[in-house]
Amino acid sequence: MKNGFTVTTDLNDMDFHVIHQFISHSYWAKGMPEQTLRKALANSLCFGVLNENGEQVGFARMITDSATFAYLADVFILEAYRGKGLSKWLVANIMDHAELQGLRRIMLATRDAHGLYRQFGFNDVSQEEASMLMQIRDPDVYLR
Repeated sequence: MKNGFTVTTDLNDMDFHVIHQFISHSYWAKGMPEQTLRKALANSLCFGVLNENGEQVGFARMITDSATFAYLADVFILEAYRGKGLSKWLVANIMDHAELQGLRRIMLATRDAHGLYRQFGFNDVSQEEASMLMQIRDPDVYLR
């Protein structure tokens, strides 16, 4: 607990509507259908930030095998709650989680939060590593 806020990994405590509203309007998942997000959350280790009234104010999820690899995704704090250190506190809770210890690689993609993640040991992918990464990307999949 921090100043009345809590972090939970129990999806039953989280407000799907708030999560979907934010993520489906984000630059990284614009238009994501509810059914797609429900499936994504069910298959991820989710972290919700709740205020003193139990209302959803932040969220993140790790896509992981809990043994070798994890991908941090969908991190947000609602605008009205920014500037309180909640994103840093959320990421600290994620990085300290028992199921995420001893992993060989944790990755993420961000357009604008490099400074936050560097505080937790994330670094830019080296030129050599970048040349090994490949992807299949369909940025408009949710808009069709």
